[in-house]
Amino acid sequence: MAEHETSFKASVDLMFDRAAATLDLEPGLGDQIKANNNVYMVQFFVKFRDGYRIFRGWRAVHSEHRLPVKGGIRFAPSVNQDDVEALAALMSYKCAIVDVPFGGSKGGLCIDPRDYNEFELERITRRFAQELIKKGYIDPALNVPAPDMGTGAREMAWIVDTYRNLHPEDINAIACVTGKPSSQGGINGRVEATGRGVQYGIQEFFRHPADVKKAGLEGGLAGKSAVVQGLGNVGYHAAKFLQEEDDVKIVGILERDGALVSDTNISVEAVFQYIRENGGVKGFPDATFVEGGIRVLEAECDILIPAAMEGQITLQNAPRIQANVIAEAANGPVTFEADDYLREHGKVIIPDAYLNAGGVTVSYFEWIKNLSHIRFGRLDRRHEAHKGEQIIGAIEEMVGKPVPSHVRDKLTYGSNELDLVRSGLEDTMRVSYQNISEIYNSRDKVPDLRTAAFVIAIEKIAMAYTEMGL
Repeated sequence: MAEHETSFKASVDLMFDRAAATLDLEPGLGDQIKANNNVYMVQFFVKFRDGYRIFRGWRAVHSEHRLPVKGGIRFAPSVNQDDVEALAALMSYKCAIVDVPFGGSKGGLCIDPRDYNEFELERITRRFAQELIKKGYIDPALNVPAPDMGTGAREMAWIVDTYRNLHPEDINAIACVTGKPSSQGGINGRVEATGRGVQYGIQEFFRHPADVKKAGLEGGLAGKSAVVQGLGNVGYHAAKFLQEEDDVKIVGILERDGALVSDTNISVEAVFQYIRENGGVKGFPDATFVEGGIRVLEAECDILIPAAMEGQITLQNAPRIQANVIAEAANGPVTFEADDYLREHGKVIIPDAYLNAGGVTVSYFEWIKNLSHIRFGRLDRRHEAHKGEQIIGAIEEMVGKPVPSHVRDKLTYGSNELDLVRSGLEDTMRVSYQNISEIYNSRDKVPDLRTAAFVIAIEKIAMAYTEMGL
């Protein structure tokens, strides 16, 4: 990132200010919404064979206008307090944009998980969880973490077990985190959720011809070309679904050791499996390898999907970005200054605060499932199937011949948990984009989709504070 560009946290705050300036907020209310309510910094040690090691972590709470607050826990050597605060703020706005009734929070531990074996990582995770639980920063009614960079279902299982050991009397203990394994109270569809939400968000963008035209494109999503940065959980699922279900042509994939490019179509699944076996993309046989893969962000394509780290598109490379649409699957991949430049030069950005909200949306479904103590579909799946059989019987009686088997199968199918999760996520992403697009196209002071999304978030949070009399 260039020296004269703002930090991740400052970029989030400036984007907030730009949206707040279009609204008539009471004096001081905007400042209250923007500020983090509290940040807990913890330093703890873990004893290993070679001695004691000290670890530092944070849990930030941005807004408690809704409880519990929600946000992932990140394990990365780059974790710092400013980034944790920025991510907590984005969580508040994200939840408001997609109508998930949580406040925003975020956690981080300054650690490289690759430096430790599973046994060591479990001890570290449980110690960190203990410190947060003691202060109320993990609690099903107050603060509910989820996976983030460097963590996953395994770490969430360790955390929930730690919480249950400390609070065996809490009947809702399993709801203290989301993103758990399905055997530990998790929900089907959570692993794919953020990437699936990115797919649904891009699909909905292409259902709005006026917005597509502003990006200098026309037609639907099928046949469009895309470059994806980062084939981790989010980038992999987003690119895979877009390629296999929407006929999007993947012409570039950026990873840590370089990038792959192709004039035709790179198989996302094949590359993903190759990375698992070889640790990187170098040597993949069916595409051209590019050293210093960051340059492939500038490749010619219709859609650029940054799904890695924040601050990847800056004033230094923004003038060379050729993509018409930048779909922010990662948090904060575009700096504030680059955001201004790209907008002024006709690029359309589908903002992170909306586009990667699939994870928290399905986390909300998991939390509801944990509190209700019953899986989705258990009560009504067979009822749906029986109603379908009755409809088929009535049709066959009326027409005097059997219903084709493929029609019968569809009508007698009862929705399972994954079907319901995907349905709820698609509805959330579609309705939320429609609201963003309406503000973008109806308010003269709103220059882009990001500002429109922030306007929605600010208005909802401001209303909550006002209604509570705060």
